[in-house]
Amino acid sequence: MHIQESGEMYLETILRLSKSLGAVRAIDIAESLNYSKPSVSRALGLLKAGEYIEVDESGYITLTDSGREVAEKIFERHTVIARFLVSLGVSEEQASVDACKIEHDISDESFNAIKNKI
Repeated sequence: MHIQESGEMYLETILRLSKSLGAVRAIDIAESLNYSKPSVSRALGLLKAGEYIEVDESGYITLTDSGREVAEKIFERHTVIARFLVSLGVSEEQASVDACKIEHDISDESFNAIKNKI
């Protein structure tokens, strides 16, 4: 199943939150992304159907192996691209904003070239 950019954002957010909070719930995602609870619930339903996440009976969300793979790929892209932009003189805040936009669309070839350059 091909995952949309928004799905990638959710998976990356779950990964980030799990690193900082340990356990992740839908409300944590909604607050982090500043999205409504119904929007998050719908997205999580799609990610669950795609077998990218699992939700336990208490509402805690974990990434499946395929979900973690996508999340880590996007997180790495974000980190590397932001670091690259900062090295060019872009402020950290703006570099992070721009990296969020670029990380989903950049080709593997271009990303690997940036990664190898820094």
